[in-house]
Amino acid sequence: MIKKVLKFIGVFLLVLVILIVGLVSYFYFNQTSKIDTAMEIAGPPADRIILDGERFRDLNKNGELDPYEDFRQPVELRVEDLLSQMTVEEKAGLMFHSPAAVGSDGNFAGVFNIMNTLPLEVAILEKKMNFFNLFAVPKAELLAEWQNRVQELAERTRLGIPVTISSDPRHTTMELATIGFNIEGFSKWTEPIGLAAIGDSAFVHRFGEIAAQEYRAVGIHTALHPMADLATDPRWARINGTFGEDAELAAKLTAAYVHGFQGDSLTSSSVSTMTKHFPGGGPQDDGWDAHFRFGKDQVYPGDNFDYHLIPFEAAFEAGTSQIMPYYGVPVGQTSEEVGFAFNEEIITDLLRDSLQYEGIVCTDWGLINETTILGYPLGEIIEFAGTKNYGVENLSPVLRVKKALDAGVDQFGGESTPELVVQLVEEGSIPESRLDQSVRKLLALKFRLGLFDEPYVDVDHVSELTGTEEAIQLGYESQLRSQVLLTNQTVNGSPILPLQKGTRIYIENLDLEVASQYGQVVETVEEADVAILNLEAPKDPEMGSFAGMDLFPMGRLYYTEEELAPVMEIIRQKPTVITTYLSRPAVIPELAESASAIVANFGASNEAIFDLLFGEFNPTGKLPFEMPSSWEAVLNQKEDVPFDSEDPLFPFGYGLSYEE
Repeated sequence: MIKKVLKFIGVFLLVLVILIVGLVSYFYFNQTSKIDTAMEIAGPPADRIILDGERFRDLNKNGELDPYEDFRQPVELRVEDLLSQMTVEEKAGLMFHSPAAVGSDGNFAGVFNIMNTLPLEVAILEKKMNFFNLFAVPKAELLAEWQNRVQELAERTRLGIPVTISSDPRHTTMELATIGFNIEGFSKWTEPIGLAAIGDSAFVHRFGEIAAQEYRAVGIHTALHPMADLATDPRWARINGTFGEDAELAAKLTAAYVHGFQGDSLTSSSVSTMTKHFPGGGPQDDGWDAHFRFGKDQVYPGDNFDYHLIPFEAAFEAGTSQIMPYYGVPVGQTSEEVGFAFNEEIITDLLRDSLQYEGIVCTDWGLINETTILGYPLGEIIEFAGTKNYGVENLSPVLRVKKALDAGVDQFGGESTPELVVQLVEEGSIPESRLDQSVRKLLALKFRLGLFDEPYVDVDHVSELTGTEEAIQLGYESQLRSQVLLTNQTVNGSPILPLQKGTRIYIENLDLEVASQYGQVVETVEEADVAILNLEAPKDPEMGSFAGMDLFPMGRLYYTEEELAPVMEIIRQKPTVITTYLSRPAVIPELAESASAIVANFGASNEAIFDLLFGEFNPTGKLPFEMPSSWEAVLNQKEDVPFDSEDPLFPFGYGLSYEE
């Protein structure tokens, strides 16, 4: 019997291996065939035209200097000249902004739709697309090489329209923070919520300048940030990307951020900012995030809608070139209960007409088409990957595109189906002139960023422009300045912090090698003078994850009894210092009462944490949000109202120093 079972298992595994090999082979050869077909369309690279001692790129390969190829001409003239030469397909391609994968060796890896990967050659040559955003990437030099290969491919299209590359934040101290990856070679900074804890607009402006230099060095032209959302609900998963719950502070820092990245106007050294998520994510029903269908509703029980516009108004005044609406449905705020990007009263009536915003509006990612895996709707397996088509679920993808265009958006984020726009024009559902309205803005952005004149980066000089001594020093300074000393109890007549060098320390969840440079690390609590515990912030582990990645910490803000028990046992034995990364305002009354000291950070390396604990830096950070005293207080808060936690454990702006 056992032999038969083993034989059956062996046959099953053999069939499974053959099936997997077959699928991989099919996928590989299918992709190769698509690439070969696409490359047949590619034209030659652009020649250079020498005129009056200047070099110009003959992008349309006609042997003449067209106005759009002449950098001496005004942007408006160049835009109109190029627009007059574009087909409907080329205009439609410009209106899609899709994720692109970068190979570990700097080569092409396709455009994402999970395993239905669209080869980059197909996206650029056949679909006429030229806006792409990046997720995980190799080190800086390899990314620069990839960017140049992409631009070489774009140069071989009919009109030679260059590619614009965008990215979420790239300067986190953590490998992954709500889709924010660090690039090897870039400087490392605290999160935006940490910049709010510092509260220094000049410092934020300098961060923007440094980040922009590092972005442009590797060929990133658009920042899919800042987040001008307000953290008025402490449960919301994306607080670490905001500047906290105070609208005036957030407005000041948002403006400084935009100015830092873009400068006073867009130039070839600027990075354009796509400020998000208009008209303000944050007041999510029960704190759930709109990446998930159960979090689609934005609510305003405090009738505080306008409060959330304040940071966006600052971004407009600072000249942000792009705006991204959020996914959610503004419950009770408009006559139609549909997501922001489909909502004409939000995009046209409010953003365009009332607030007079004339820049680019790009939807958040994945509103139109279902994400699939080998043709199967992934949203049926993992809710995070489902289409964010809130309120328009019954419309077909092509009609969703029409509704968003009618609402006033210019570009579709995370999508790669320009054929839907072409279909709408061909069937007469929208006029080509409607495309022109959006394409003018998208082309002007490329011209102002200098991409038509010089889209390539100097790979040999990437290391000179990224991770400079000043950038690394200021990034580390941000990690120090953003930490907040919450408690510092007296032990044996003196405050526990700062610790003395050489103190015997027991550590958990901290780097042993780093800790050993400050204290004598021991193996047991009993041997220690002080225990130092680095705690993970509270959350519901089953919520907010995708493909094994903890993207969106959601749910409870308190520790369970099971989670607290081992911590309290250590506290009972020895003076205990707690350090924790606060992605959200934790509810920690038990720890505040019993721990010897608590230090919060918003993105800090182990070195920065120990520098502060051992007195190499005197803490100066101030809380950018309230920390509630109980879960009941959280439940009694209104999602859209700031500073409404009853009797907070630590109020907004709280923070101790060693001199107090």
